Amino acid sequence: MKRLDRELDKAIDLRKSGNHEESNELLIKMVKKYPKNASINYQCAWSFDLIGEESKAVQFYENAIKLGLPSNELEGALLGLGSTYRTLGEYEKSKSTFKKGIELFPNNRAIQTFFAMTLYNLNEHSKAMELLLNCLVDTTTDENILSYKKAIDFYSNKLDQTWE
Repeated sequence: MKRLDRELDKAIDLRKSGNHEESNELLIKMVKKYPKNASINYQCAWSFDLIGEESKAVQFYENAIKLGLPSNELEGALLGLGSTYRTLGEYEKSKSTFKKGIELFPNNRAIQTFFAMTLYNLNEHSKAMELLLNCLVDTTTDENILSYKKAIDFYSNKLDQTWE
């Protein structure tokens, strides 16, 4: 195993064991050594999110995506960046990031759920609720909810409509 892989594995292991600050410090050093490594940029961004320094995470998410990530990491990076933009109040950037994520990963319900939060922040409440209701009925195993799946699907995009 190459030294780079060992270092990255160590940083990820530190994160997984709850040593977020130590993981972040190691990843900052690694990004300085390997600035063109997309995976290291992604892991560094993630580490900033975990320690509550979202504004510092943005540049690393953006770099990772621009440098080119494998599909599984790109999926996580788009979710992370979109969520980070949302927490920073950059709702339009969040929205466009999540739209790209949904386009590339249409079955990722986590991206859709975080997108719904952004839609809420943009006062697009009907669309947010529709998305959440669809995620709910498509993923739940709750028998009570599933027994109303057809009705929930029907009403999900008609929440402001009334009938006489």
